[in-house]
Amino acid sequence: MEKVKNRWLIAASALGVHLSIGSAYAWSVFTNPMIDTYGWTQTQVSTAFSIAIFFLGFSAAFMGRFVEKNGPRKSSMLAALFFGIGVAGSGIATMLESLILLYLFYGVIGGMGLGIGYISPVSTLVKWFPDRRGLATGLAIMGFGFAAMLSGPAIEALIGLVGISNTFFILGSIYFLVMTASAQYLSPPPEGWVPKGFVVKQEAGRTKVKIRPDLSQLTANEAIKTRRFWMLWFMLFINVTCGIAILAVASPMAQEITGMTAVAAAAMVGVLGLFNGGGRIGWASLSDYIGRPNVYTAFFLIQVIAFAILPFASNPILFQVLLFAILTCYGGGFSSIPAYIGDLFGTKQLGAIHGYILTAWAMAGVVGPILLSLIYDNTGNYTLTMMIFTIMFAVALGLSLWIRVDIKRLRGEQQRKLAVQHATAATKEI
Repeated sequence: MEKVKNRWLIAASALGVHLSIGSAYAWSVFTNPMIDTYGWTQTQVSTAFSIAIFFLGFSAAFMGRFVEKNGPRKSSMLAALFFGIGVAGSGIATMLESLILLYLFYGVIGGMGLGIGYISPVSTLVKWFPDRRGLATGLAIMGFGFAAMLSGPAIEALIGLVGISNTFFILGSIYFLVMTASAQYLSPPPEGWVPKGFVVKQEAGRTKVKIRPDLSQLTANEAIKTRRFWMLWFMLFINVTCGIAILAVASPMAQEITGMTAVAAAAMVGVLGLFNGGGRIGWASLSDYIGRPNVYTAFFLIQVIAFAILPFASNPILFQVLLFAILTCYGGGFSSIPAYIGDLFGTKQLGAIHGYILTAWAMAGVVGPILLSLIYDNTGNYTLTMMIFTIMFAVALGLSLWIRVDIKRLRGEQQRKLAVQHATAATKEI
């Protein structure tokens, strides 16, 4: 018999992939050096990141079927190739001082590596952790959130030592090697596999987490035709639109509303990364106990209150507490969605469905910052924007309650089918 792999090493391998691609969140470290060296504007430099996030979402959607067909190992190696070339190619772009090449290498090619790498390990983790879906996906996606804390200082140090172009060459090589090495251990579990001893513990009542049957087993094409798919899509879209907009202006908003100094606001932005990453593992793990529907309802209830108060929170401590709460929900939304997809649509084509859902991220990455900037430029303050975001979260809260109706109906149908099957089996025995 083939030896079954260690699922915690599978999770560690997934974390290696996500820590590499999550370095994209440290892009802002390149901003000032590029402005000073090449004379580019902040908008021109940040456009490379925006293009990368856009291609992340849409490459995840289009490559989801490839991931399902070829498995996490080949998919992660392909992601390593794209992301490695994208980052290293950015070194060529900066050597030639070409914005177009920067957009092509980092934005398009690197963005495709981001998308494929983001979804490659996730569907596999859900299958390896049927008892801890939230924890497993939270571990990997936490890596994406925390990566900037590791790569940011490293990038800054490298730029000072070897310059911008050589930094890209070095990072591209490192990311390629780490992602390729991590990919080698990734593989799906054997068919029907469950953790050793879990069934015995569950029957004896020694575990608080129950493996509930998935509500359905749908293909990606079947899933997108359901109402609950689009509810999930809009919930993620609203969560990311508002969260990413806040991330874009956290420092100037803190200075304007509370009177914080630029230094204090910058320190606050650094701490936001902790809450973003911590929310990914914390909320996802909690969802294993209280359920994904309850977690998403909690996200939106918290943020309806937080965004309504935020523009009037002149006290720096209150302002930061609200912002930290918002960022935990922002991160938790990313990490909880794969497990929620598994609950609602099964694991047959989870990677492909996850890819389709992530188009919400691609759209939100464009809409959020632009919407906030436009309103601020016309009003001169953040109050109207926060009110609009409050209304959006009220809509998301309504969707999180509405989706429960579908879940309850599907669960009822599932129980009726099981009852019929049991009755049929009992009749045959007689």
